[in-house]
Amino acid sequence: MVTEARVVRVLIADDQTLFRSGLARLLEEDPRITLVGQAVDGLDAARKVGALKPDVVLMDLKMPGLDGAEATRKIISENPDVKVLILSTFDADSYVLQALRAGASGYILKDAEPAAIASSIMAVLSGERVMAGAVANRVLDMLTGASTPKEFYDGLTAREVEILKLMATGQANKQIAFNLKISEKTVRNHISHIYEKLQIYDRAQAVLYAVRKALVEL
Repeated sequence: MVTEARVVRVLIADDQTLFRSGLARLLEEDPRITLVGQAVDGLDAARKVGALKPDVVLMDLKMPGLDGAEATRKIISENPDVKVLILSTFDADSYVLQALRAGASGYILKDAEPAAIASSIMAVLSGERVMAGAVANRVLDMLTGASTPKEFYDGLTAREVEILKLMATGQANKQIAFNLKISEKTVRNHISHIYEKLQIYDRAQAVLYAVRKALVEL
């Protein structure tokens, strides 16, 4: 009998039909992998995981409706044994952290060699975390503080990021000033700089940005 460790049940979730079917064909050539299904978006993936019982889900990040990070969160909360491996064209941005925080076991780039994708699938199945080189370095930089907030947050200073976080949790200028021990006028100045740098115009857009950059949990 073939053990589960040798034949992995894989579900591919990607809204790009050409990429999804192409990857499916390539993976089916690997004897260690059985493709159990394909999903067209995050919601479809969450539904199919329950029905098809894959071991590993290859999850695109940018999809309509439920994106990859939220789909990962939903799948893992409902099926804690399932491993999710994020597939993306983006080598490093806030979505990396969102997906990893949501419980993804790794993150590889779509232009990786099929053999590398297959190896990554086997690795996450055995409990390892997998990240593409450029991604891993960037994430490590962010986690160790080697990467400055300015690079990651579109030119915002550390203080502006701090104020943005407090805004996103619903705090008024007065509360922010009190918490940071600065004047309300200084808070207003920082907020106008934040709006200018991010090219946004109100608090609602600031909150959306903070959520997108994983500065706050929804």
